[in-house]
Amino acid sequence: MLFVHESVIAAPVARVFAFHERPDALPLLTPPWERVEIIQPPTSLRPGTRVVLRVHVGPFSQRLESEHTLYEKDVVFQDRQLRGPFARFVHTHRFFEASGGHTLLRDEIDYALPLGPLGAALGGRMVRRRLERMFAFRHEATRAGCTEAARR
Repeated sequence: MLFVHESVIAAPVARVFAFHERPDALPLLTPPWERVEIIQPPTSLRPGTRVVLRVHVGPFSQRLESEHTLYEKDVVFQDRQLRGPFARFVHTHRFFEASGGHTLLRDEIDYALPLGPLGAALGGRMVRRRLERMFAFRHEATRAGCTEAARR
């Protein structure tokens, strides 16, 4: 399955990309309603960098490990789940120049739920709604972080 969320951020590409490289970016991009513990934060966005989280859903929790696999400054970075709740989860963050010195931020999630078609039938809508809500928050947090950076 493919999930895409994009929005225009009123800031240049370099600033939007730099926001994602900040050491505190992951906590800033994590919605407050998501019960996520950052066990091992990323030290960079470069390939080979690993991130370890504990994700809570209801009374259950699961360790989620991911690794950055692609990096081109001011253009793209990518991470993929090594261990976690999805059968496949590859997240590509793309940054495009838009008119007026703005940035088109595009998040692409290529994912598969466990249990194949049965998993998709049982949890597909819930996962898609959760991704929509999460990425709406993430893009607003990016917008706010880039606006804050412009004021400094």
